[in-house]
Amino acid sequence: MPEEVVINSEYITLGQLLKEIGVIDTGGMAKWFLSEHEVVVNNELENRRGKKLYPNDQITISTVGTFKIVNGS
Repeated sequence: MPEEVVINSEYITLGQLLKEIGVIDTGGMAKWFLSEHEVVVNNELENRRGKKLYPNDQITISTVGTFKIVNGS
């Protein structure tokens, strides 16, 4: 079962998500992290830190786990 990430806006970027779940410390690390780790968004390989993630999107990070975006408002 995926871990839920609650957002209170329309979307969150992939870089913001990585920071939110504690995988990276700063936004600047996102590009490096995405070049070194396999990240799959809704069953498609993704490497853009600016990729917009909306409620119900599912993100799988090979070395970390699976996450689902949910709307908090």
